[in-house]
Amino acid sequence: MMLSLETWPAFNALLNLLSAVFLMLGFVQIRQGRRSGHRRLMVAAFLTSSAFLASYLTYHHYAGSRRFEGEGWIRTVYFGVLISHSILAALVVPLVLVTLRRGLGERYAAHRRLARWTLPIWLYVSVTGVLVYLLLYQMS
Repeated sequence: MMLSLETWPAFNALLNLLSAVFLMLGFVQIRQGRRSGHRRLMVAAFLTSSAFLASYLTYHHYAGSRRFEGEGWIRTVYFGVLISHSILAALVVPLVLVTLRRGLGERYAAHRRLARWTLPIWLYVSVTGVLVYLLLYQMS
């Protein structure tokens, strides 16, 4: 599948959205005691997020960055979301890797302790990734 530079940001947003859906469904599965369903969904979230990261970096390598054109209060909202998203996106990578390793290694107590921090941060990053896309490419 070949994406044009114009459609690539929407594809990246879709990957972020799918990751968020997998994360929420995985959370529901573990709350229902369905460990194998939880495991499959969290691995799916990891793979989707990894595909997003590779796609995002490749896109920006070829396309560069895009300037936000909004003015007024929406500009403040955009940069507030973008800054928090960017900081937490950098922080969440090692959290996800360690949390996933603990879970797959069946170190469940250690996994649970870290997952309580990892999940909300990862979910925030995935959802705000979609929001950044909407603000940057659909509203400006």
